[in-house]
Amino acid sequence: MRAAILAGVACALAFFTPALSASEESAVASFDSGALRVEQRSTKGPPLIFIPGLASGTWAWQSDAERLARTYTVYVVSVPGFDGRPAIAGTTLDSLAQDLRKLIGDRHLERPVLIGHSMGGTLGMAFATEHSGLIAGVIAVDGLPVFPGTEHIGPDRSVLAQGARAQLESQTPEQFVAYQQIYMKHVGAIDEATATKIAELSSRSDPKAVADFAAQLLLLDLRPKLASIKVPVVEISPFHAPDFAAMNVDEAMKTHYYRMLLSGVEKLEVLSVSPARHFVMFDQPEKFATTLDQALAKVYE
Repeated sequence: MRAAILAGVACALAFFTPALSASEESAVASFDSGALRVEQRSTKGPPLIFIPGLASGTWAWQSDAERLARTYTVYVVSVPGFDGRPAIAGTTLDSLAQDLRKLIGDRHLERPVLIGHSMGGTLGMAFATEHSGLIAGVIAVDGLPVFPGTEHIGPDRSVLAQGARAQLESQTPEQFVAYQQIYMKHVGAIDEATATKIAELSSRSDPKAVADFAAQLLLLDLRPKLASIKVPVVEISPFHAPDFAAMNVDEAMKTHYYRMLLSGVEKLEVLSVSPARHFVMFDQPEKFATTLDQALAKVYE
């Protein structure tokens, strides 16, 4: 069963994340925290920090951030090199975690919840392994502590990471755009028009920055540190049955697989949303909103 799931899920965290257009007009304030660009959407209620995934911008969280801004103080961050932002040399997952710590400290945020999609969810977990005392919890949307399908690779993951970097860096701008379209239509979203739009938005990112962060993700394995997370972690797992039918993998099997990858987290919940692909918030906006509310309730229990 595990091998079948690996084949179907290995792309699920792949090299991108997404959906419709971002609006700076809704921001109460915009500022930088280290390399992170921060949009503050409201000034009331407990703090939430939304983190987009690889090759994504604040538009990835626009709908849910605006909805939750009615009752929470909402911050949405973006990463250099993504969504048209110039890349900043030396930016890494580790440095972004320090930038999150700076944001929390400088703004005197009282135990925010980190909500991340794909790479953003992985970054949230990485932060929690070192700084659980600063946050209330992590909600990861198809973001995992190790890239799915690579969990049995030994401690030296450099060959895998270098291969991914070389593949992405060698693409021409036209090839990068074409790859985004193929990826989004097969893994990103069920609806073809939505997949096309997400691909267009993801294509605004710098291919070299995407390659660099993709390599960093493939090098990363947080599983040995998961026991150090002392706050609730809620994983939201999308599932689209036709993508797994040939492998005889059902929704419960995929949920179990994700739970296995997260083994070691003391306070763990895995919630599945279907039918949906990697950009579950666009495939199932109403179901996703309900599930996100459930995840927040579990964090605050």
